[in-house]
Amino acid sequence: MLNEELAQVDLRSLEVLVTVSDTGSFSKTSLAMEVSQSTISYTVDRLRRAFSDPLFVRQGNQLTETEKCRDLVSSAREIVNRMRAMAIPEEFDPTTAEGRVIVSCNHHERFLLMPRYLHALRASAPHVALVLLESAVNGKQQLRENAADLVLGPVKILGDGYFRRRMFTDHYACLMDRSNPLSEGELTLERYAVASHVTVTHNGQWQALYLDALRVNGIELRPHLIVPSHDSLELMLEDTDLVATIPHRLASVYADCLAVRPFPIHIPIEIDMYWTERTHRSGLHKWARQLLVEVARDLAGSDDTGSLIRADHPARLAPAP
Repeated sequence: MLNEELAQVDLRSLEVLVTVSDTGSFSKTSLAMEVSQSTISYTVDRLRRAFSDPLFVRQGNQLTETEKCRDLVSSAREIVNRMRAMAIPEEFDPTTAEGRVIVSCNHHERFLLMPRYLHALRASAPHVALVLLESAVNGKQQLRENAADLVLGPVKILGDGYFRRRMFTDHYACLMDRSNPLSEGELTLERYAVASHVTVTHNGQWQALYLDALRVNGIELRPHLIVPSHDSLELMLEDTDLVATIPHRLASVYADCLAVRPFPIHIPIEIDMYWTERTHRSGLHKWARQLLVEVARDLAGSDDTGSLIRADHPARLAPAP
């Protein structure tokens, strides 16, 4: 039989536990949940008594979770998200629906998919807003904290409570000024290795997949230009000897003004869509995911290097958006 304190743990208390874990602060939790800080403190004290554990302890200026707290947060998050999902109506009419869809992605996906997606969204659901976030490597955290509904990119988000679907597959290409000697003849790995390179770091948070493949071949690049994103990269390459290694679909956009050459090693870039239990059954989000799948299918159909496939992943495989 449950003790009295444990029996009184409700869904709201679990939501407080999860939010404190996400924000790392009682005061931020009170703002996020629109209640007083004393209410948050009281709820956490009740949880401490119920589970016979301090849950959150101070280490310097930081609030740190105990080991038991981390386990509880994991279970509580799934419970809270399941309850939220059950409360969302599945019925959905795009022509009259209101709301918003929050998509987290980087320049590659934002440039290729989001303009098409926005046009399709506006045409079918004119009252639904699209919100775009920068992903970098924070996609899993954004999903976990409910900051994003969807995450797009070549990331691998593992764990229970996450769903994934393959959107399209890309590969690397080399982009350069047409006067660059490497734009003529075969671009061998040897010629590539001694070129003047540009690398994209996504604000220092992401390392491109091709760099590991180069290291396997004994090549360690020493770039002459390091930029935080692909944005305006084409302007940096004009009238220089620099070579940028970027996704082929993105590079091909600039084929009218710059030279696009195959990267010497074929490395697939698998762009996946991730979401969580919170939005899995939502009528709005199911429809929004399906629309994004159709946009990606159109993109993949324009180039035989890409395909729309289901993902084989430790996270839950989504049978349908």
